[in-house]
Amino acid sequence: MPRVGLTEALVVEEAERMVDEVGPAGLTLTALAERLGVRQPSLYKHVDGLDALHRSISVRAKRDLGERFARAAVGRSRGDAIVGISQVFRRWALAHPGRYVAAQKAPAAHDADDIAASNAIVQVCADVLAGYGLEGDDAIDAIRALRSALHGFVSLEMTGGFGLPADIDRSFDRLVGALIDAMAAWSTSRNE
Repeated sequence: MPRVGLTEALVVEEAERMVDEVGPAGLTLTALAERLGVRQPSLYKHVDGLDALHRSISVRAKRDLGERFARAAVGRSRGDAIVGISQVFRRWALAHPGRYVAAQKAPAAHDADDIAASNAIVQVCADVLAGYGLEGDDAIDAIRALRSALHGFVSLEMTGGFGLPADIDRSFDRLVGALIDAMAAWSTSRNE
């Protein structure tokens, strides 16, 4: 019989906290069960195993980030919208490092929930970049460039990769400014 009050949502929420503390590779059902005060077999009443738990964390992380992206972009356009989603991206990643890693995985081709959560993030980016006249493959290329630049910066910051004495916030702001300039130029350079 499952522990009174323990639900799938509570198991996943504790697993999310755990991955933020120890990273996705550090999440084990044994350690999670110990944190929840149950025996490991009891977890199977709430989750279908470690792979299913990782998938739940990933989908929930993508949904959360996608909702935050949408709120950051609403009512903004072009550069202001890029600043908004970039700041949200960085703050969220730094606050949720394990979930951030989990959210980077592309969805499985048959997983409709994961695809929808992933597409919501991409759609916000596409909507923002539409303000620059970017569509189709040009928009996909620009989304990949934007995501790669932000991911690179945040990943280095999370792992202590910035050891020089210059202000990291200033560097991030300059990166975002360069991305804004790049997106403005992107729409004109494709015709050359």
